[in-house]
Amino acid sequence: MALISDGRFIEDGWRRLADEEALPKGGKAVVSLARMEHALAHLPAGVSLGVHVPNTTDPATLAAALPRLELVEIAFPAFADGRGFSLARLIRRAGFAGELRASGRLLADQYAHALGCGFDTVEIPDDIAERQDEPQWRAARDAHARTYQRGYVASGSILDARRKAAGQ
Repeated sequence: MALISDGRFIEDGWRRLADEEALPKGGKAVVSLARMEHALAHLPAGVSLGVHVPNTTDPATLAAALPRLELVEIAFPAFADGRGFSLARLIRRAGFAGELRASGRLLADQYAHALGCGFDTVEIPDDIAERQDEPQWRAARDAHARTYQRGYVASGSILDARRKAAGQ
């Protein structure tokens, strides 16, 4: 899997644990939603915790845990399934300030929208990374400097810029 941040391919510092794997004594670990409560209760000091969730997850199931999580990774099983974008916006609205990651079959064409929904990073399979290299992801990030939709990562919307220019 390739990890994209700010239009660049980067190394992933997180380790995804299988449900039967023991929690590490240090580092950054990602667990499944089914294992999240147990991991939070038994988390050793010095371990950063993330959770991998399906795109059909009810955000209310994460609400109590969000202050203790440093990463929420939302699964995208297919590029045509956009439910993860809606879930990302709801998680940001709930106040989550950690890393929000889209994981799955996303295309570079969806990158600007992912950023606007609050995602910080995108993890894609190697077959997509081979077809869509780093310059394509950077170009996709830069394709729309401003949008009408207020995003969580963008510097402001077109409407915000117009209001500022008009002195409002």
